[in-house]
Amino acid sequence: MSNPLKIGLAAVWAASLLLGGVAAAKGEENTCEKIAGLQLEACKAEATDDLLNAKANCLNLGSKSERTECTDDAQDDAKEAKRDCREQNEAREDLCEALGENRYEPDFDPANFDQDFSNLEHPNPYFPLATGNTWQYEGPDETISIEVLAKTKLIEGVTCAVVRDVVESDGLAVEDTDDWFAQRDDGSVVYCGEISKNFEVFEGDDPEEAELVDVEGSWKAGRDGALPGVVFQGTPVVGAIYRQELSLGDAEDAAEVLSTTYAYGSNATLDAFVPAALAQTLCANSDCIVTGEFSPLSPDGFERKYYARGVGLFLEVDPDDGDIVALTDCNFATVCNDLD
Repeated sequence: MSNPLKIGLAAVWAASLLLGGVAAAKGEENTCEKIAGLQLEACKAEATDDLLNAKANCLNLGSKSERTECTDDAQDDAKEAKRDCREQNEAREDLCEALGENRYEPDFDPANFDQDFSNLEHPNPYFPLATGNTWQYEGPDETISIEVLAKTKLIEGVTCAVVRDVVESDGLAVEDTDDWFAQRDDGSVVYCGEISKNFEVFEGDDPEEAELVDVEGSWKAGRDGALPGVVFQGTPVVGAIYRQELSLGDAEDAAEVLSTTYAYGSNATLDAFVPAALAQTLCANSDCIVTGEFSPLSPDGFERKYYARGVGLFLEVDPDDGDIVALTDCNFATVCNDLD
């Protein structure tokens, strides 16, 4: 897995407890590794399916040279896809080593969750889900608006807040997502699924409008074997690694807690690409939390996320290219009035 994770026995144990399971010794069942192996075969079969469909389309082309070029391109794409399958498998096996081989069986008992998001009994100060909360972010060529709606969704008996996340580029929505989060009574925030609509703008359209092109990445706990994950822990433990979601082949994000005492200037690695003024405003008490997030579906991807008490997520950093998404405003914390 292409990320800077450092995995130790204490971290594995802590992560397994936070997810409601206990890591099994490798060799007992190897359930996680077996699942990864089946996913590898499914991925390769999908690549073969795409290749056969592409070849069929190539046969419809008028000239022999076009057919030959099209077929060659399709075969190259299939080879690349199968390389990706192998890299994803390696990343999944690394995650199995971190979390243990037990079946993933997270706690999703409705009795252990809050129900009223207008008056939460066990709110998480780093992931505030109160109805009406809003955040605004700026990233490379995009703006992001997030709002906890006055809506809930019942998933497997658990009441989840509906959080709308809209990404705009040049004034047009390119992503429009409803995330479903639940608040567990131990303070952890559980990710229950999302419906993610992705849009593109095509030259020549009049008027220029964003067109829905897919709902890739959408999933829901309880549907097609999908399971919830912990998007943010109630009591973060440095080194803990945990699944944030699990819908095989669609949503497999995981995270590691990198720091629970972050302040700007305290760690050169975590300071990289961080706007100093933003961190100094929000982390003055040396109590910001930093996580590293990754997914076997994108083995080369890794980003750091920074959370402030009473505010929530205020920064995302891609350490490979230095791109950042930074908080510019929120409507519920006075400290947001001091943001540039």
